[in-house]
Amino acid sequence: MSTMNVSVTKTNVKTATSRGSRFRGLWKYRWLYAFMLPGLLYFILFRYVPLWGLIMAFKNYQPHLGLMGSEWVGFKHFERFFGMPEFWQLFRNTMLLGLYSTVIYFPITIIMALLLNEIRNEMYKRFVQTLVYVPHFLSWVVIAGISYVLLTTEGGLINEAIKGMTGGAAVEFLTSTEWFRPLIILQLIWKDAGWGTIIFLAALAGVNTQLYEAARMDGASRIRQLWHVTLPSIRSVIVILFILRLGSFLDLGFEQIFLMLNAINREVGEVFDTYVYRVGLQQGQFSYSTAVGLFKSVVGFILVILANKLAKLFGEEGIY
Repeated sequence: MSTMNVSVTKTNVKTATSRGSRFRGLWKYRWLYAFMLPGLLYFILFRYVPLWGLIMAFKNYQPHLGLMGSEWVGFKHFERFFGMPEFWQLFRNTMLLGLYSTVIYFPITIIMALLLNEIRNEMYKRFVQTLVYVPHFLSWVVIAGISYVLLTTEGGLINEAIKGMTGGAAVEFLTSTEWFRPLIILQLIWKDAGWGTIIFLAALAGVNTQLYEAARMDGASRIRQLWHVTLPSIRSVIVILFILRLGSFLDLGFEQIFLMLNAINREVGEVFDTYVYRVGLQQGQFSYSTAVGLFKSVVGFILVILANKLAKLFGEEGIY
């Protein structure tokens, strides 16, 4: 009996000690936790709390009845969405733009980071970095306005140059179904490719310089050093960012697409985000648009899971 009391006492002492050490650890790093608090509140308020509204996708939401008072309809809105003729058009447009942004935009951020890393003149390097970072701080409204000024058939700078040099007719960049997707990708590259290099440049700064010295002693050229030292050193960062990129594969950015859409290019430009806006806010079909948005989120979640498993198969850590 005394032995049991002693063991219980020791357990209580260990528990109290561990709690005390955890409290001391929290107090020691209290300022770091204080800095983390705004970001944590942001995700709680704007990412997790709105998840409650997803039940609207399974209801026939009526504003005067409220969310809980509206009628349950199960998967009715999903059946309607998958059965409508526009579904495959929306799916094709969204998938193609997502594929182009992943295959074209994502490698360009890596290439740009590698090129910036090769610049040895620090002043010139900072100047170039500033130039490629600045477009990120422009809104999509400004980007669309610049595109219209450059590409419109009535006095657009590029069309005026084409007519002046070739004598041909103006190219209808803004209303052409063939030019819509290239324009979207070019806008994305110009606006955000420079900003996307920040994480890669941080990873490149941590590469062991002795590896480059060893490669130079073995007679490796700059290209060989890039291929055999630099890229393998940041491979894990590339894989993690690629997985996170797949999570937003179908999240193309509503503002950019919406501002470049018109009645002529809508056939190739309408995506899930703009469709949700049109049927949800303009037509008031809240439950149906919520179902469409939930479908898009589920697809992104599945892509993240599959990409993470694939990364694990190739020996990378993944994101979890």
